[in-house]
Amino acid sequence: MTHAPLRRFRRLRPTALAAALVVPLALTACGSGGDGRAAGGPSPAAPASTAAPASPSASGTADPAGTPSAEPPTAGTPATSHSTGPRKPPGGGAEKVGVAVYFLHGEQVSPAPRSVRGPDTAAGALRALLSGPNGFERGHDRSTAIPSGTTLNSVVVRDRVATVDLSGRYDDGGGSLSMRSRLAQVVFTVTRFPSVDSVRFALDGKPVKAFGGEGVVLDRPVGRADFEDLTPDILVESPMIGETVRSPVRVWGSANTFEATIRFKITDASRAVVADLFGTASSGSGTRGTYDLTVPYRSATAGAGVLTAFWDSPEDGREMVSDRVPVRLAG
Repeated sequence: MTHAPLRRFRRLRPTALAAALVVPLALTACGSGGDGRAAGGPSPAAPASTAAPASPSASGTADPAGTPSAEPPTAGTPATSHSTGPRKPPGGGAEKVGVAVYFLHGEQVSPAPRSVRGPDTAAGALRALLSGPNGFERGHDRSTAIPSGTTLNSVVVRDRVATVDLSGRYDDGGGSLSMRSRLAQVVFTVTRFPSVDSVRFALDGKPVKAFGGEGVVLDRPVGRADFEDLTPDILVESPMIGETVRSPVRVWGSANTFEATIRFKITDASRAVVADLFGTASSGSGTRGTYDLTVPYRSATAGAGVLTAFWDSPEDGREMVSDRVPVRLAG
């Protein structure tokens, strides 16, 4: 996957991390959310950071802004079949909520859908992340930098900052890329919730000051913009890998491409191109913006399909592929 020109990367700068809040796993979300902006930044109208449109409340209950949803509040009904709202399981019991967890595709973050039981949806999402990609996802080159055996101790949100306390296994092994990648996976997963802007880390109850043998030092809570170099030029937040879609497909996420131009193709099971749409993000050329597009596709062979996100090189017109998302076309 190629990177857009003029991209400005932000790196983590060293200093001490403020004392992390360690509480039981029943998470309390403080502050309002659901404003449709990417975590750690402003709304689509002022896209100075990586935006993550609104999603389930980090508390596992309905966010003050409205019903839990994994989509921007400005658009209509999602085209995917993956439920993003709470639903009662057969026979009653705890509600299930659709969330997103972020694995790696190559060396960049990539969301995958999961269903967790409320009300502790942020804790559920993190546990699902720590479990790693499933067989289908591994078969499509999704991986994780988080060491197997890492467990979650607690997660709490206060003043839009989530403090995530993980077991000491989390910082075992790996170089600087692996360390930053596993931090990014947690940050993107937690900041998908509209009540969270940034993340502090703790290991077994102790605030993290220098992370791992590479000494990645955290001087403040970190957000998505701190991992711009680990974010695809075009980050597709929805649809996610393995979801079933129907025409027209609603595609939304963030992008940082030359002059904010983006393009999407959908191919069906016979590899025929059934959709090819140009679009424009709210900003680009070094500043990440947001997009929310409706992509109709022609009659397609039902079954496996691929949504490809790319932009055209201004130099020679080559297709600069940012990501490929395997989906299932309803036909």
